[in-house]
Amino acid sequence: MEHRSLDSFDRKILAAMQADPALTVGALAERVGLSQTPCWRRLKALEQEGYIARRAVVLDAHKLGFTVDVFAHVRLARHDEETLNAFEEQVRGHPQVVECFSMTGESDYLMRIVGRTIEDYEQFLKKVLLHLPGVAAVNSSFSLKTVKMTTDLPIDPA
Repeated sequence: MEHRSLDSFDRKILAAMQADPALTVGALAERVGLSQTPCWRRLKALEQEGYIARRAVVLDAHKLGFTVDVFAHVRLARHDEETLNAFEEQVRGHPQVVECFSMTGESDYLMRIVGRTIEDYEQFLKKVLLHLPGVAAVNSSFSLKTVKMTTDLPIDPA
């Protein structure tokens, strides 16, 4: 699908919405230098064209008790389409898995899994992760601290 070229107003709208998705159209229009109606039209077009995938609130995992952050490198035994699709479908159904990427290299998938305790992760590993379709091996690493975590893309509003 071909995307239209974004102008400076579109980029300013994306940068402002990324920083504060709760902005009203009036506040957004003021911030980017447009009147409300043209700003609203551009915002709707950016949503319809898929530039804005969804609006979200970022929660503090630690304050909610999710103090364990695990990166699991998963290797599959089989790489046929049926196994890959079944694996990915089941992963989507587990809320503990907050990110999952299909990878090149030694691992087939890299997952970020959150838990309240190491024991929680151990149970998830034993009862769920190792039983997902096609899983041959899992190599887990525990995060010591978060140095940087953002959902913001580097939008140049100029």
